Amino acid sequence: MSRHPRVLRESGPVRAEVVGRRVYALAPTPFAGPAEFRLDDRATSGGHRVNRRPTGRLLPAGAGCDLVLTRTFRAHVEDVWASVTEPERTARWFGPWKGDAAPGRTIDVQMAYEEQQPWMQARIEACEPPLRLAVTTVDEHGVWRLELLLSEVDGVTELKLVHHLGSPAGLGEIGPGWEFYLDMLVASRENRPLPVFDSYYPAMKAYFDGLASPGA
Repeated sequence: MSRHPRVLRESGPVRAEVVGRRVYALAPTPFAGPAEFRLDDRATSGGHRVNRRPTGRLLPAGAGCDLVLTRTFRAHVEDVWASVTEPERTARWFGPWKGDAAPGRTIDVQMAYEEQQPWMQARIEACEPPLRLAVTTVDEHGVWRLELLLSEVDGVTELKLVHHLGSPAGLGEIGPGWEFYLDMLVASRENRPLPVFDSYYPAMKAYFDGLASPGA
């Protein structure tokens, strides 16, 4: 996960946004919006380069902040839930896992698309099929608190990945990694060639650095 765009800023009235069970108060201070972002579409090293914009948003959350990334699928929520929870399906875009999966239990998850394919531990904090999964992962890079929030309207499922952060430090490396993995999920579900990480980092680093320092 430790793997030039133009940042658009605007200001406006105080507004609120609901993500899962959290309500974020968004103050009328400059914020980074979607950036113009284009990559070529040539296949490279068995992978696929993509044309897309970074989707991550940084929202204030108590003493810290939440990085939120969204993808939509023309599929029922139960099917998308299976893609992010069943080990034979997570293996297609992130890696397999093993263990007794239940709230309060810890499983082992392989990061199959990272160098050396390391394993990490993930404690399941909450599991509410097919709408919410909250985990805390632990590896040599530290502890990460993550949530997957799913909702369906008219046969279209929205998935939000929320990374709860104590500070925006390292966002320029974290954000591109999550964009890559979520696009891996999309490609695996559509039976398309998987993207390559070089399409995301360092190309998206400036965008996420801009989210961390909106006044810069």
